[in-house]
Amino acid sequence: MAIGDAVAKALLSGSTNGRGIKVVQAATAGTAIHTAVAGALSIDEVWLWALNTHSAAVDLTIEWGGVTDPDDLINFDGIPVEAGPTLIVPGWCLNGGLSIAAFGSVADVLVIFGFVNKLT
Repeated sequence: MAIGDAVAKALLSGSTNGRGIKVVQAATAGTAIHTAVAGALSIDEVWLWALNTHSAAVDLTIEWGGVTDPDDLINFDGIPVEAGPTLIVPGWCLNGGLSIAAFGSVADVLVIFGFVNKLT
């Protein structure tokens, strides 16, 4: 079987029953969002949206498989205030048991929603 022969939609591993994940950290190491499938024979296609509940725009950093800057960090300047979910990861792929985490410039005001397409 080649990657892509089967697809299954799944919840983010950091989510409880599909609920949003509150970004409680304001620095590295970030709040756990998802741990990708182990090994190299399968892939997690990750989709993430951020929601800002603060009274001002908030910066967001996604730690994509590590914490090395700039290799693993994805920075978003100014997630808009109460503008609804903002797409931040549009189906990027990850595997090898690597982790995705997030931190904001303000703690406890960003919420991450999303899902994973598990490609096997």
